[in-house]
This record gives sequence, structure tokens and C-alpha cells, in this order.
Amino acid sequence: MNTTESMRLDKWLWCARFYKTRNLAIEEINKGRVTVNGQAVKPARDLRCGDLVALRQGPVARTVLVRSLSGVRGPAPVAQLLYEETAESIHARETAAELRRLAPEPATALSQGRPTKRNRRDIERTRTQGWGDRWSASHGD
Repeated sequence: MNTTESMRLDKWLWCARFYKTRNLAIEEINKGRVTVNGQAVKPARDLRCGDLVALRQGPVARTVLVRSLSGVRGPAPVAQLLYEETAESIHARETAAELRRLAPEPATALSQGRPTKRNRRDIERTRTQGWGDRWSASHGD
């Protein structure tokens, strides 16, 4: 682990295991989902120890303080030594997780969901009994 030099932001995010590939890290940075010290950045920005990195991983927002740099992607316990998550970030993440857990199931919010197998058979039976022919525009009664 290196503590005095700098390294590319996208590589550090990959080494710290925030993203599975460097390409994913680059995409997230380019979409503006990663900031360093409150500023929008590019993937090649030099990152130093002490920088504050705010990022999104899907619905999860995190703010971390860079503790050290590493050019090698190691196991998760080693990667977690590269950063320290801020107390505000931990609290916000736990609150968001609790809200997601308590949110109503999307399917129960719908008044009518997807038809059951029996409903689909009834609909199909209705179609084959001439319903479509009866309401046809070409029918001239």
C-alpha cells in the first residue's frame, strides 16, 4: 500500500472494490455519480490520501475518505483498509436500507396485477367465441 503518491480515480475505485471492473468505474464517473472533494471529476483524476470521494452503487450513496492507495485489487478485507466511510454516510445508508425494507411490496400496491392462468384462459375463451368478429368494423349490420 502506498501512502505518499497519487493514482487514477477509476483504478482506485476498482482496487477498493466499489465496482467490479474499471470500465464500470469509468462509466459511473462519466455519468457524474462520483465526485472528489465535492467536484465533478474525470476518470484519470489523480487521487491522494485524504481526499473525500462521494459515489453511488445502484441505490446506495456513500461518502468515503481515502486512507491509502493500492495498485493491486486484493481481497475484500484488504480493500476495506483503503478507505473509511464517514459517519454521516453510514447513517444515511442504514436509514435508506430501513426505508426500502419497510416500503410496501410493489405488487400489492397495484389494484389489478398480472392475470392468473385461469384469467388468461377466460380471456382467450372470450376471444375465440366470436367477440372480435362481432365488433369488427367490416361488419355491416
